[in-house]
Amino acid sequence: MAKHSEYQYLDLLKELLAKGDRQVDAGHGKATYSLFGRQIRFDLSEGFPLLTTKKVYWNGVLQELYWFMSGKNNIKYLVDHNVHIWDDYPYRTYLELAKKNKWPALTKDEFIEKIKNDEKFADQHGILRHVYGEMWRHWPATDGRTIDQLAWAVQELKTDPSCHNAIVTSWNPQFLYDMAKPEEVNHFPICHNMFQFNIKDEKLSLQLYQRSADIFLGVPFNIASYALLCVIVARILGREPGEFVHTFGDVHYYEDHVDAIKEQLKREPKQFPSVTIDESVKSLDDFKPELVTLSDYEPHGAIKAELTVAGLRNLDNKPTGKISKK
Repeated sequence: MAKHSEYQYLDLLKELLAKGDRQVDAGHGKATYSLFGRQIRFDLSEGFPLLTTKKVYWNGVLQELYWFMSGKNNIKYLVDHNVHIWDDYPYRTYLELAKKNKWPALTKDEFIEKIKNDEKFADQHGILRHVYGEMWRHWPATDGRTIDQLAWAVQELKTDPSCHNAIVTSWNPQFLYDMAKPEEVNHFPICHNMFQFNIKDEKLSLQLYQRSADIFLGVPFNIASYALLCVIVARILGREPGEFVHTFGDVHYYEDHVDAIKEQLKREPKQFPSVTIDESVKSLDDFKPELVTLSDYEPHGAIKAELTVAGLRNLDNKPTGKISKK
């Protein structure tokens, strides 16, 4: 009997525990244990890789991917759908601006309530510039145009199923780190920075390159998100999904996640669920979260761990300290 493909992830956890190189991040000051250059892959015909050894936040996966695919960059959509994984970034920017402009120093809960209930406030303070959805669907060209990379890639796959160039990237040096002007910097670090579609044996596959990966909290989410993107685009193309291939640059765990990781490693994987996309989805613009059905997902319980918001840049384009939450 073939080994359950979730063991690829669990074996990577074990390898990190055994061999991870200890490093301390200059921005948030927390230690990570990391390896460089690893890969896992999932045959999507064998089930949808929503990990089962702990419960993965499916609504967050689904709503965030729609947020990306529709080119949105304001967290109000996510907040309105009870997804709060992006709240820290605009909130931290608001706090910095509040000091300079003598605005009220809102608590995070107060800030999110205003995003939810005050359209003008959300328009002013809910936007995250140059993040994934904007780069996928509205890449800023030097002549003032915007380029819809995702739509181009889908059309390229329709026109030439043998193409080797159906790539979408979020890594734009103009807006990143010390390469950016302070007034243009992306305050959020681009982590899952490039993906490529490819058709083999008439099936659509997707490979993600992720330069920096939080193995315990982030990677289960990333696996589900990009596997789902592959399934959606396969539906648009009228094809079956093939493989999701996840390639890592720096893959790491945070030192305060060790107990949670050890708890997860005690668990046996269960059968993967299935995902279906409504047949009405014929184009990117047709896709809506309610057109996705997840079936037979019966995971082990959730395992809580502290989230470190890494790589955040302040308004002067300098790395900031950590913001953590449960």
